[in-house]
Amino acid sequence: MGALRNIMNPFCTFLFLCMLLHVASSMPKTSAKTHYHGFIIQATPVKRLCKTHNTITVNGMYPGPTLEVNNGDTLVVKVVNRARYNVTIHWHGVRQLRTGWADGPEFVTQCPIRPGHSYTYRFTIQGQEGTLWWHAHSSWLRATVYGALIIRPRPGESYPFPKPKHETPLLLGEWWDANPIDVVRQATRTGAAPNVSNAYTINGQPGDLYNCSKKDTIVVTVKTGQTNLLRVINSALNQQLFFKIANHKLTVVGADASYVKPFTTSVLMLGPGQTTDVLITANQPPTKYYIAARAYASAQGAPFDNTTTTAILEYETAPCLAKCTSTKPVMPSLPAFNDTATATAFTKSLRSPRKVEVPKEIDENIFITVGLGLNNCPRGARRRNCQGPNGTRFTASMNNVSFVLPSNFSLLQAHQQHIPGIFTTDFPANPPRKFDYTGNVSRSLWQPARGTKVYRLKYGARVQIVLQGTSIFTAENHPIHLHGYDFYIVAEGFGNFNPKRDTAKFNLVNPPQRNTASVPVGGWTVIRFVADNPGIWLMHCHLDVHITWGLAMAFLVENGVGELQTLEPPPADLPLC
Repeated sequence: MGALRNIMNPFCTFLFLCMLLHVASSMPKTSAKTHYHGFIIQATPVKRLCKTHNTITVNGMYPGPTLEVNNGDTLVVKVVNRARYNVTIHWHGVRQLRTGWADGPEFVTQCPIRPGHSYTYRFTIQGQEGTLWWHAHSSWLRATVYGALIIRPRPGESYPFPKPKHETPLLLGEWWDANPIDVVRQATRTGAAPNVSNAYTINGQPGDLYNCSKKDTIVVTVKTGQTNLLRVINSALNQQLFFKIANHKLTVVGADASYVKPFTTSVLMLGPGQTTDVLITANQPPTKYYIAARAYASAQGAPFDNTTTTAILEYETAPCLAKCTSTKPVMPSLPAFNDTATATAFTKSLRSPRKVEVPKEIDENIFITVGLGLNNCPRGARRRNCQGPNGTRFTASMNNVSFVLPSNFSLLQAHQQHIPGIFTTDFPANPPRKFDYTGNVSRSLWQPARGTKVYRLKYGARVQIVLQGTSIFTAENHPIHLHGYDFYIVAEGFGNFNPKRDTAKFNLVNPPQRNTASVPVGGWTVIRFVADNPGIWLMHCHLDVHITWGLAMAFLVENGVGELQTLEPPPADLPLC
């Protein structure tokens, strides 16, 4: 027996090592990291357009810091509020699987962080790669409180396109020569449309077409023959934007942290909240070229900022650049402000790079009208509070419900703690009455009902939403953002959605996956997703003036079965109202 044991020992050792190797190979890779950051929200002197304002910033930076992670990493961000306003931070486009407490919209997933207090956001990036961003989600603070969130592939993995030589985030924004909070408060008080911005910006700088801005214009340097990746983010508060680089083609490879089937274009259109990743090859004569953005203003008769922001694409190999600083960059020809055809052509060019799993069978078929309206002021109301058209007040709604945020609890707290009276679960699956949504609309439809209504979804429900624009006041392109989810845009079109005619247009093979959909001006968009993330998730227009007027609703997604389908408990430092 002893001899047999001696013979068997090496064999057993070999088997044991094989078992260890098998177990090790089946265990998840431990390359994921945890990134710790501190955000100090504070007032900082910022000079733009010849004037200095005490501007709310993060860590004294405008825009705020760029966060860089890999797919699978965890972010822990402690936010300390040293400003005089309540604040929250939203991680725009992050799925927040089971971590709804970290999503950020005030009075939806948390009460705001009050001045002098703090809150730590903790969440893991799961299955997302590309460009997202973060921003304040309280009042109009996101006018200056925002920054890029870059998600690269896991270590050892690569992009599905040739690796670029350099990567540059370009954040498009808006600047008011005033306190943005004062601007929205005045509009809320009067019922009128707020003042439009005084400038657009690229990485916080207006560019040399504006007063007192030339020396601070952003410069992106390239070398002849190199291909670089530009991560373009529309951080503007209230404006869709066209984006173009003089004499250069852009190859689109990603949108909203999802890869797309590459295509080449000369112009991008981004609604607020949307991101687009593009490759640019430095293949033009070496000199300076303008990077430019200006409004896509789809609403007829509505005021908008008609200025143009610029940065400069500069070739390092351009002759005598050091001496020829006066050389004027080449200017691109931008689309007309109301060029809906160009905007539509861009959005319809987006496709997933391969066949995707789009929900085919639908459990919840929801039809939601989205648009602007006017409330008639009650008899005896003060004129100063009714300064909309013909003595009205501007409003907005989904399915004729103008969304009202609670003030003493967040929706998620009320749901998780079973607190009654904060919201109701009767948001309608269809508008209360059918009408010619994009035609001449009766004044009787100007008066939406105010309410805090959510729509309940069972875990795992396969959902289709038709987002139908209206022309109750004016038709407009609405960038609709759904928190906590990516969705597939299976179709879009103009006029009134007709299921008998338009269902045949659905792309159920390789539609683009996004978190913010541009509902065409005077048209409709159809999205699909699976409700696999429990919690309460806001869906709203990302034009902040529209959410201020109530163009929002929320989904309550129930827990599923077991821990992995259940919302995590709230963190100990969750802010109190």
